[in-house]
Amino acid sequence: MVKRTGPTNYQLQLLVQELQPKTLNSRFWKRVVEEIVRPSRQRRIVNMYKIDKYAREGETILVPGKVLSVGELNKKVEVAAISFSAEAKQKILSAKGKTLTIHELLHKNPEGKGVRILG
Repeated sequence: MVKRTGPTNYQLQLLVQELQPKTLNSRFWKRVVEEIVRPSRQRRIVNMYKIDKYAREGETILVPGKVLSVGELNKKVEVAAISFSAEAKQKILSAKGKTLTIHELLHKNPEGKGVRILG
């Protein structure tokens, strides 16, 4: 039987450690931690067309994985993710949106109010 060790990426380990106290009071951050500690092959991959389809104008979207550039984005949204492809980041910025890391989102919105998880 294989022992699960969680993420081996040092930045993700630090993020999980920082999020652990939040999981006691917030189901939102608990779900985010559950998604982050998955094996990297099972993490979420979200394309731009999905963000455009499901996000509302001005909303904050959290992707517990990677954002890829397939499709177009026509809405001004903030997107927080573990990582972005270079083209995806460019498309978000050209739509006048913002890209954030999950760590930045945690400090900006510690309660996780008004944030939608996509993936």
